[in-house]
Amino acid sequence: MTMTDPIADMLTRIRNALHAGQKRVDIPLSKIKVDIARKLADAHFIEAVKVIDDGQRTFLRLYLKYSPDGKPVIRELQRVSRPGRRAYVGSQEIPHLRGGLGLAILSTSQGILSDREARAAGVGGELIALVN
Repeated sequence: MTMTDPIADMLTRIRNALHAGQKRVDIPLSKIKVDIARKLADAHFIEAVKVIDDGQRTFLRLYLKYSPDGKPVIRELQRVSRPGRRAYVGSQEIPHLRGGLGLAILSTSQGILSDREARAAGVGGELIALVN
């Protein structure tokens, strides 16, 4: 069976693992998923990102991050641009989330960028996800 939106699947797996209190989550590998996961790690929303090759398959392993009282660091993880309705923003239209504490992930001509990186570079693109 073919998956129509692998990025939405990745975000859903992360949300489900956080809701269940899991320490890590495994996701089928693709380059864009690795880039998105690295942006989440750079913004300190997840602990670590590893690409695992067990001989039979290669997958992405994300180590999730929780606060000292056990609550997930990621409160909300939302897919914005979908295959049925793409969402594009210019460099001036990139959303500011929670006074700069949130993260918007964009697919630009310069690759996958966070909202801060895209504003600094002066580029817009497809708004992939919002993280609070």
